[in-house]
Amino acid sequence: MTRLHSAARFAGLLACIALLQGAAAAPALAAPDLIIYGDYVLTMDPQQPEIRDGAVVIEDDRIVALGPRKDIDARYVAPRSLGGAGRIVMPGLINGHTHTAMTLFRGMVDDLDLMTWLNQYVFPMEGRFVTPAFIRAGTGLACWEMIQGGTTTFVDMYFYPDDIAAVVQDCGLRAVIGAPHIDYPSPGFKGWEDSFAAAEDFVRRWQGRHPRITPAFAPHAPYTVVPQHLRATVEKAAELQAPITMHLAEAPAESAFIAEHYQSTPVQHAARLGLYGQPLIAAHMVQLNDEDIALTARAGVGAIHNPTSNMKLGAGISPVPAMLAAGVSVGLGTDGAASNNDLDMWEEIRMAALLHKVDSGDPTALPAAQALAMATRLGAAAIHQAGEIGQLKVGMQADVIQVAVDKTRHQPLYDISSHLVYVLDSTDVVSTVVAGRVLMEERRVLSMDEAVLRKQVAERSVEIRAALLEQTEKTEQGDN
Repeated sequence: MTRLHSAARFAGLLACIALLQGAAAAPALAAPDLIIYGDYVLTMDPQQPEIRDGAVVIEDDRIVALGPRKDIDARYVAPRSLGGAGRIVMPGLINGHTHTAMTLFRGMVDDLDLMTWLNQYVFPMEGRFVTPAFIRAGTGLACWEMIQGGTTTFVDMYFYPDDIAAVVQDCGLRAVIGAPHIDYPSPGFKGWEDSFAAAEDFVRRWQGRHPRITPAFAPHAPYTVVPQHLRATVEKAAELQAPITMHLAEAPAESAFIAEHYQSTPVQHAARLGLYGQPLIAAHMVQLNDEDIALTARAGVGAIHNPTSNMKLGAGISPVPAMLAAGVSVGLGTDGAASNNDLDMWEEIRMAALLHKVDSGDPTALPAAQALAMATRLGAAAIHQAGEIGQLKVGMQADVIQVAVDKTRHQPLYDISSHLVYVLDSTDVVSTVVAGRVLMEERRVLSMDEAVLRKQVAERSVEIRAALLEQTEKTEQGDN
């Protein structure tokens, strides 16, 4: 072998050694559980609102990193990932007020004012049909719809909360579950005493029991619960450090009732009883004056705007722009499917943005980005979970969705917030992740059995249909 060949071989050997040494010295890539990619990452964090060609890194139930794809891929490799071509990655939506099991009453009766709708149809049908089996089927149907639409957290108020919690536990969503109590007989209860006792028992048993479930007290409304009972709720909620969710200032009939019986507005009545001294999630908040708004802002009460339900029941238009200007955390909710008639939060976002433009005559009122914040960051603050959900930030819960923007009807795309509010809808959500668990991937729900669910719903809808015909005939005879 020539001296030249020997030198070449020696140089090659040195290069190999250097390469191996370099590889050994390079830091190992971290191995999280899941990486979610997107052409756009909309964080809803005002400090870092948008990342182009980015990714979110998830370990267990938390976000551990986010940033441009090239930076993430240089630091992490995960056993599972969700591809991001033609996708917007953003926080899951927050439905701040609903009655999930009322999906089984969807379309049961429409086009009535609130009190007629409640007293002549809803309350009688609830008394006849609401059982634990009804609750499980209706809540399951609601959770399926919400998973498909990108809702990752909801605030519920309905009967048999243990059964609601069981469905939530299984399907993977996050929920604040309010145990209802009311002065009148209701499904499973004779009146206030037993329903309030059951609510306290539910809150005690579920506090700290499951990381995705927050138990709450849910007195129905100030026109169905007398002052001394509302004070009892306040005292017990304070003792247990539990939130309260209730209907408040929902409709003109409520305002008239409170004015006649207590010489007050619903908001000021609730505040005098101590409700404004607790973590309160106040649903609807339609009938407010300037003093009510200022009081709500000072107290840190979360207000939940339900535009579709309020319009459908003729309840009025909530002064959302004024509340936002005063510093109130305003979220969005669908209400129950009996008065909406769906649980589509994208519809609520768009309705809110449009409604307040036409109400004020100002096209700059409630711009797209603000409407979107009400379903995410502001919605989280309204339900008193701002530190955990509603934004994509390191350390926060991994509640993340992917929304498709790759269809022909999505083109062209200039502004992400505008597109999300005015162009896209619930069918464009392709993946839903809660606490790091993939509940839906490419429109296929993974955490629920659709065939079993459809069978349960069909069985109960047959019975309800027959009873509805009977109830309608009774109502018409009474009118005559």
